[in-house]
Amino acid sequence: MKLYEKYPVSLTNSLSGKKEVFIPVNPGNVGMYVCGPTVYSDVHLGNVRTFLTFDIISRYLRHLEYKVRYVRNITDVGHLENDADEGEDKIGKKARLQQLEPMEVVKHYTEGFHEVLRQFNMLAPSIEPTATAHIVEQIEITKKLIANGLAYEANGSVYFDVTKYNLDHNYGILSGRKIEELMESGRKLDSQNEKRNKIDFALWKRASPYHIMRWPSPWGDGFPGWHIECTVMSTKYLGETFDIHGGGMDLKFPHHECEIAQAVGANGKDPVKYWLHSNMLTVNGQKMSKSLGNSFLPRELFTGTHKLLDKGYSPMTVRFFMLQSHYSSTLDFSNEAMVSAEKGFKKLVQSLTAIKKISIEEFTSGSDEEITKEFDRLIKECYESMSDDFNSAKLIATLFEMSARINDIKSGNLLLSKISAVAFNAFKSAYVGMMVDVLGLKEELEAAGSHLEGAVNILIELRKKARTDRNYALSDKIRDDLQAIGVQLKDGKNGEISYTIE
Repeated sequence: MKLYEKYPVSLTNSLSGKKEVFIPVNPGNVGMYVCGPTVYSDVHLGNVRTFLTFDIISRYLRHLEYKVRYVRNITDVGHLENDADEGEDKIGKKARLQQLEPMEVVKHYTEGFHEVLRQFNMLAPSIEPTATAHIVEQIEITKKLIANGLAYEANGSVYFDVTKYNLDHNYGILSGRKIEELMESGRKLDSQNEKRNKIDFALWKRASPYHIMRWPSPWGDGFPGWHIECTVMSTKYLGETFDIHGGGMDLKFPHHECEIAQAVGANGKDPVKYWLHSNMLTVNGQKMSKSLGNSFLPRELFTGTHKLLDKGYSPMTVRFFMLQSHYSSTLDFSNEAMVSAEKGFKKLVQSLTAIKKISIEEFTSGSDEEITKEFDRLIKECYESMSDDFNSAKLIATLFEMSARINDIKSGNLLLSKISAVAFNAFKSAYVGMMVDVLGLKEELEAAGSHLEGAVNILIELRKKARTDRNYALSDKIRDDLQAIGVQLKDGKNGEISYTIE
């Protein structure tokens, strides 16, 4: 039996608003598409949370023995200012201001994006297509939508006819928006003079004489609309109907709504079975934004150079902090929350280091049924938490319970002779697997931390000798001095001494 059969996944589908049992289009296989970055600026922490969400989802599905094809695109053209059909292409504007070729901008910020994700230990997607490499396909699907009567050309641009689409379909099925309300709201754009309806959106835009990025098309030189790119890239690599489409909640409308309309209009079928959206990151209860001065770049968080930070935090501490909240919940950043996350991460990692060192040779043939039952319960809870809509917060709570048992083993309060080798190996495999393979957390032994660990171990040996020599004054002094710098010693029943660093 595959793990995905033993622990079936349920997820909250944004399309239905309900929690549903996950049944892939092709049994044993998962196709997942996630909207990637528009590479004209540095990736910020809010973006990181979205990509971390789907890194965890892809990791867990693979851990359950699914074969996963994870596609995450790079938007390197077509994303206009204010996510509208007017203004400059964001990449073209950056290129003009910096007097660079657009592809120089794309290369610089794509490499920066990849480096940030590597620092957070995120796995690369299976395929990472770019919009500029799929111009031909975008022109072809635009021609198909015109042939189907759902798009029209105006002055060299092509627009999707939302009102006509809505006669037979539901524009707003994902976001809950109503056409009547959309027609009444929103600011007036210059291009509305050439649109049939205010809410129609661009599939192809005519390039002005000054527009840098441009390609020939049946309608003249131009460039693709933002929404059509993801429709093309997702269906090309995952099929006309695939399993999971993800992104931040800010993309639900208009981007994802338009993707659905384009795919249904072109192919006559719903493109995605399950839509998943990660929630936003706030700072001290306020929405993160550049205008409020509370938007963090990852490097500012690592170095502690942002004005709102008391100090810097390691990439793994930040990753752990984000995993302590369910992906669909708002996550609030504060210095207090980061300090707490740092302490929690260190505890779990110390247990990870400790359990890796325990080998099968240390066991006898003894077995305690109650311990075996507890280990089985904890393992089951790990999988049930993650299979319940990828609830990393609940998983972490269980990992803290497992960490306590590991500390009991380290201190001698739980004797290895009482644990069956089979039960312990299953427990160890689950703890390491969830920490490393699923949550993507890794031990961070920086030089200073490594030296501190070595110094503490030397002092522990000195304390053991002091106790053997009945020099209790020295023994107590070593314990108290270590406690003063945040190192807590714990004396075990068999004379072993364990410690945690606060």
